[in-house]
Amino acid sequence: MDDSRVLADYPSVVTLPVQWGDQDAFGHVNNTVPLRWFETSRIAYLEQSGLGYMMSGAGLGPIVASITCNYRRQIVYPETVYVGTKLDTLRRSSMILAHAVYSRSENALAADGQTVVVFFDYDANRPRRVPDEVREKIEAFDKQAESL
Repeated sequence: MDDSRVLADYPSVVTLPVQWGDQDAFGHVNNTVPLRWFETSRIAYLEQSGLGYMMSGAGLGPIVASITCNYRRQIVYPETVYVGTKLDTLRRSSMILAHAVYSRSENALAADGQTVVVFFDYDANRPRRVPDEVREKIEAFDKQAESL
């Protein structure tokens, strides 16, 4: 990445190649693709923060409540993007994760957005309070990026 400051405060950054099939009939990356990139980065964030064990779909785990995406510039093949994820807000039973997609060839922000993740009790089929140990892991993981 030419400008490492752009994603410096994102504790989780994944590098992804744009695939030929990611493009639509207009010759740029289809509008659904950055949402998949957000997902890839979100999963990496959970794994790197020590919460990967929650991805089993049983007991207490994260479930997506909403996603937004702001498309800042077109992305075309061939390209490599860097997708960062960081904590924006930690609430009682949810968290908002911020995402940024950085284009290597354009050396600029190509998209950004947010995902609202609810901590969900799959057995009771309802949201639950974020456990203290989960809060501690998330906050510690994000603080490591701030201190770099």
